[in-house]
Amino acid sequence: MAEILVVQGDITKQAVDAIVTAANSSLSGGGGVDWAVHRAAGRRLAEAGRALGPCPTGEAVATPAFELDPPIRYVIHAVGPVWRGGDRDEPDLLASCYRRSLEVADELGLVSIAFPAISTGAFGFPPERAAPIAVRTLRATPTRVRLVKLVAFDGYTERLLTQALAG
Repeated sequence: MAEILVVQGDITKQAVDAIVTAANSSLSGGGGVDWAVHRAAGRRLAEAGRALGPCPTGEAVATPAFELDPPIRYVIHAVGPVWRGGDRDEPDLLASCYRRSLEVADELGLVSIAFPAISTGAFGFPPERAAPIAVRTLRATPTRVRLVKLVAFDGYTERLLTQALAG
């Protein structure tokens, strides 16, 4: 089982093999964490994403990390659900993002990965509902990954993730 840590900070500065970005289906860049990851990785990330897109909601694919600083070698693009009230499979699709990202990491032979709070920004998924889904899914998914970082952009999300991890 992977060690799961919660940290507050910049996901593009984490010392891990791969970072996950909360992508839209085009994989060519968006707002929030996706904008930050694309800005840090450089324009080739959007080009690589476009070549793989479109990607369905709940799925994940990997590209090289391009200009991100080592040890980050890959960006895993997880297409999170847009919140529409919770009755359109949003929780299951969110769980799938975390599960599929770990599966992609395993396919690449990675041992460490950092996740943002997928879909809780521009996609409107309530963070208090998303945090337990993230933690539960990460704990339940078999993986060879040894370290999972849940990277919170702000103190509120950090507290929610920490509470979910403790529960």
